[in-house]
Amino acid sequence: MMKKNKVPQSRRAEIMGLFQNHAEGLTTLSASALLKFLHKDQMQHAANIDTAESLIDKYEIEKAAIESRSMTFEGFLRYMESKDCCLFDQTHTSVYQDMGQPLNSYFISSSHNTYLTGDQLVGRSHLDAYVSALRKGCRCLEIDCWDGPDMEPVVYHGYTLTTKILFKDVIATVAQHAFEVSAFPIILSLENHCCEEQQEVMAQYLISILGDKLLKSPLDHPTSGDLPSPNADNKTEAEESADEGEDGDEEEEDEEDEEEEDEGHQSKAKFWSPRIAGSKKKMKKKVKVAQALSDLVIYARSVKFISFSHSKDNQNCYENTSIAEKKARKLIKASGPDFVQHNQKFLSRIYPAGSRTSSSNYNPQEFWNVGAQIVALNFQSLGLPMDLNDGRFRDNGGCGYILKPAVLMSSERSFDPSSSQHHLKPTHLLLKVISGSNLPVPKSGKALDPFVRVEIHGIPSDSRTKNTHTVKNNCEYLMEFQHGWLCCI
Repeated sequence: MMKKNKVPQSRRAEIMGLFQNHAEGLTTLSASALLKFLHKDQMQHAANIDTAESLIDKYEIEKAAIESRSMTFEGFLRYMESKDCCLFDQTHTSVYQDMGQPLNSYFISSSHNTYLTGDQLVGRSHLDAYVSALRKGCRCLEIDCWDGPDMEPVVYHGYTLTTKILFKDVIATVAQHAFEVSAFPIILSLENHCCEEQQEVMAQYLISILGDKLLKSPLDHPTSGDLPSPNADNKTEAEESADEGEDGDEEEEDEEDEEEEDEGHQSKAKFWSPRIAGSKKKMKKKVKVAQALSDLVIYARSVKFISFSHSKDNQNCYENTSIAEKKARKLIKASGPDFVQHNQKFLSRIYPAGSRTSSSNYNPQEFWNVGAQIVALNFQSLGLPMDLNDGRFRDNGGCGYILKPAVLMSSERSFDPSSSQHHLKPTHLLLKVISGSNLPVPKSGKALDPFVRVEIHGIPSDSRTKNTHTVKNNCEYLMEFQHGWLCCI
């Protein structure tokens, strides 16, 4: 047994306090004491003595401590700052949700104008943007297709100064990187502005490059709904529409409302088929879809959104609608419960307003609140919206599909995300912030005044923000709290 000597001093006083509480005066933490800490403080009720000893083997480097099956404070500190102590449940770093539900039962990680690396007017189009999105687990990619020279379709943001890349190179890049992070279906959202002849070329590239990964016929799927599940087949599909595209000028709101759902996109399941559209303001004629390209659209044929009642009476399960953020927001305000019910049966795609020329993003949570599955964001733009998207889709192994909560899929009762009266017992969340480390060093060299903010993002009645007190003139790039309690209900 180790001698009861004084524990070495450390700047991490709060973690030292935890260590001393369980070490009971010793300089090391025995395996049994570590197990008690795992049960009491970490709430890891499934942990056993083997769990504790495996942590000792993983984080302890002092030979005498390892031999005595104990952990020094330095080993304990390494453990506390490791992924094993991450707030994120490490069992969720692998796919654990039921992937056998119909496709409309999931939130799907989705990108808007995926090819862009900058703004919507003069930004650079680059193949790396597709690679980056795919490596973040994105499962719905957008490809804006235009006639190019020498019968080679190109991808860029039409009627702007954004640079152009070849359609065939985009498809080849997607094929190469599609399943590095996730094995689940990819939806290719094609906004089609091409003539019939170049559409034929697009169809040839989709078939020749994607090969047997491209979904070309309906799947024999056993799900309880009408759409297949992500597990049904590892293929890509395109979603297709002969309607006009999303990119018209949004100078007048009424005009925008007529156009915003007319975006043309295609979806794929290891690759699911594309959907096709042109721009209404710039192109008065609707794009005529080539049969060869139309034949690749199986489960995501785009149709114009008219009303929820019209969709209920006329929309087929394999058809989806695309709605701009402003109109979607109006629908939520006017008839949130109907929007939830609509998304229980059909796929809905939400995309940023055309006025977001800087590639800014809306808050995706407001559209997830009504169960919209394909909430497309500009992946190249950092900030809260992409933080929320990254956080949501980090779950379930980062596969790009997250099962919607039961309340959004229940047919037993209506759910209005805007209401504060849900007749449910609230959950009381109590957090103790111990300390912070590895804070950024200011360029000015001045001391920081840091604090920790915890935010809950959900329906309005659940959303909360709480801050710890500020640590004034913090020079050590550590945050030290006596008792940083945050209470959220």
